[in-house]
Amino acid sequence: MIGTTPHPPRSPPVPPTPGDSRAAANAASVLRAVLAHGPLARSDIPKLCGLSPAAVSRQTTALLRAGLLHELPEPELPPAAAGAGTGTGPGPGPGRPRIPLDLHTGPLGGPLAAGLHIGVPFSTFSLVDLRGRVVARRAFPHAGRSPGRLPAEITAELGRFLRESNPAGRPLLGLGAALGGWVRPADGTVVRHDALGWRDLPLGARLSDHLGLPVSVDNHARAIAHAEILFGRPEARSSLLHLFIGNVVDAAFGIEGTVHQGPEAAAGDVAHLPVPGSPTPCACGRTGCLQASVSDAVLGAEAVRRGIVPDPSVNLLIDAAATGDPRADALLRERARTVGRAAALLLDVFNPAVMVVSELASILHDGYLDEIRDAAGDQNRYGRRIVAPHAGPAVLPVASATVLLAPLFRDPSRLT
Repeated sequence: MIGTTPHPPRSPPVPPTPGDSRAAANAASVLRAVLAHGPLARSDIPKLCGLSPAAVSRQTTALLRAGLLHELPEPELPPAAAGAGTGTGPGPGPGRPRIPLDLHTGPLGGPLAAGLHIGVPFSTFSLVDLRGRVVARRAFPHAGRSPGRLPAEITAELGRFLRESNPAGRPLLGLGAALGGWVRPADGTVVRHDALGWRDLPLGARLSDHLGLPVSVDNHARAIAHAEILFGRPEARSSLLHLFIGNVVDAAFGIEGTVHQGPEAAAGDVAHLPVPGSPTPCACGRTGCLQASVSDAVLGAEAVRRGIVPDPSVNLLIDAAATGDPRADALLRERARTVGRAAALLLDVFNPAVMVVSELASILHDGYLDEIRDAAGDQNRYGRRIVAPHAGPAVLPVASATVLLAPLFRDPSRLT
C-alpha cells in the first residue's frame, strides 16, 4: 500500500536541544528551518534560525554534501528579474538567482528512513522521506507464529521488504523501530512486552546485525510524540501529551521539543490508570484499570460476546459500524467515552498545549473523536486541544521511521 501524509504546518523550527555541540545545534537549526519553511533561499535562512549568513553558508554546504538538502532544479529569479544585473533584486548579488534549497525528498535520489512497527496482530514495514511522508508500506501478520521465533521472522521479512520496495536505490539512513511496552532506547532493548511475552530482548542489536543498518528503537507512544513534534502541529513543539489506545495502552509527554523518558526509559506506563466509572476487572486485582477497560483485545472480545462480529477484531467492528450496525457504533462510542474520562485525568495533571489520542476509530471517523472530547469535558475546559495524529491512518508507519529521523534532525552533523 502506498500513501502520503500532508506537508506540516509552516512554523518556527524546534529549538536546538540543550547540550548539543555548537556545530550540531547550528546544523539542526538550519535543517529544521528548511523543514518548517522550505523551499528557502540561503539568504532567507539566517533570520529564521538566528545564525549569521556565514554560519548558514557553512551548514547548508555540509547538508547539501550529506544529501539531506538539495537545490531545486529551477532557480527562482528575484522580482526584478526583468532588469537583471541592475542590483535592484533581493538576491545575494546583482542579477544572481536565488536558488531555493529544500529537503532532499526527490524520488530519484532523496534519502529514506525505514520504519518497523511491531504490533500484536501484525507488524508494519515502511519507507518514509525526510518530510515524514510514507512512500511504501507493507503489513506482516503474526497469526500462527510463536513469540519466540517472531523477532527472527519479522527481521527476515523486513529485509525482503527493503530490497523490493526501493527499486530506485535511494539511500537508506537506517531503521527506526517502535513497539508497545517498556522499551529502553539507549541500547535498543525491549525490557518488557507483556502481550508478546518478550523480556530483555536486544531487538536493536538483532535488527542491526541482520540488516547492516543503523537501528534506533523506542516505545510507540514516544515515537508518535516525536513525529507530532517534528512533522505535526506547531503547538506540539511547546507541550504535548499523547495517549495510545491499542492492544497495548500507554502514553508519552513532551515539552519544548523533548519527549520525557524517565529513569530507565520507563515513563508512559498508564495501563493501570484508574478510569472513573469503569467496572471492568483487571488482572492486577483491581477494577477500572485503563488497559483492561479499553484495549483492542478487550474491545474485540466484547464485540464477539455481543454477537456483533465473528472474530475479535477492532477493524471488523469499525467496518460494521461504518455499514450501519448500531450495536457496533454503540460499542465504539462506549470505548470513546471511557478513553475521554481517562484523558481528562491526564489533561488535569499535565495541561499540555495539545493532546494527541491514537485510537483507530477516532482516527478514521471524527464522530468518535468528538465523543472522546465530550467525555473529557474538552469542549468547555480545554477548547479543542484533543486531536488525532497528524498522519491519520499512516500514524504508525510514520512514527516508527521517526524513531530514526528525530535524532537526525537534532544532530544532522552525524551525516555531515
